[in-house]
Amino acid sequence: MTEQSGQAETSESSERRTEVRFGEFVAVRREGAGHVAELVLDRPKAMNAVSSEMARSLGAACVALAADPTVRVTVLTSSNDRAFCVGADLKERNSFTDADLVRQRPVARAAYTGVLELPMPTVAAVHGFALGGGYELALSCDVIVADASTVVGLPEVSVGVIPGGGGTQLLPRRVGAARAAELVFTARRVEAAEARELGLVDILAGDARDAALELAGRIAGNSPVGLRAAKKAMRLGQGLDLRAGLEVEDAAWRSVAFSGDRAEGVAAFNEKRKPAWPGE
Repeated sequence: MTEQSGQAETSESSERRTEVRFGEFVAVRREGAGHVAELVLDRPKAMNAVSSEMARSLGAACVALAADPTVRVTVLTSSNDRAFCVGADLKERNSFTDADLVRQRPVARAAYTGVLELPMPTVAAVHGFALGGGYELALSCDVIVADASTVVGLPEVSVGVIPGGGGTQLLPRRVGAARAAELVFTARRVEAAEARELGLVDILAGDARDAALELAGRIAGNSPVGLRAAKKAMRLGQGLDLRAGLEVEDAAWRSVAFSGDRAEGVAAFNEKRKPAWPGE
């Protein structure tokens, strides 16, 4: 992973934690030689409101993660005790001219798209408020783990805009068109229990971060080649008719059928041992 602004290493237990900073507000952490990366939103004083600087840093971190073949799962977390992310930095937006807003739009889109297009499985660990762009970052992940403090929502129409970080496209795919319309049009906030009932989050846990990292660890035990191909097939096939979707699946199968991971997986199964995935 490319180091952006200094790497700090600390010792925890018998393993070494590495942390790479991307600007002031985003970090990527790894535990030892593990295959799970923690992508940390780290602007706690602003409840992780996404400023232009933070958006640039998040986009850069995603580029680095996508290019790192040793990362099998990414977990998106927050350093704030009250919020996962409260969305766009409206104080900054209030100072923008129309021209500023036009210039800032690609920066913001790159941040949300960066998370959405990460090639490995992604898990969001949501604690506290995940509103607007904050919830859209969670929606960009494959699985959302939340705790009892969680409150989610897309309130953009209440301030004269629309969910512009993928919300109008990702939420209907998750919960259906009518339910997404009700949530977007009313701009209402949804607390944890109802969010789980409606499918706005997938797993409720006592500690979202711990549960998300545990889930990521289980996922990371599987073939990295298989994981990335399965994610690609599911993402590309979504919304297609069944026949077209099965063609997408077949192409993904062919991309892994003769891989080193497949050979190792079959050998490990027959030899009753844990696979040592080559990742190719």
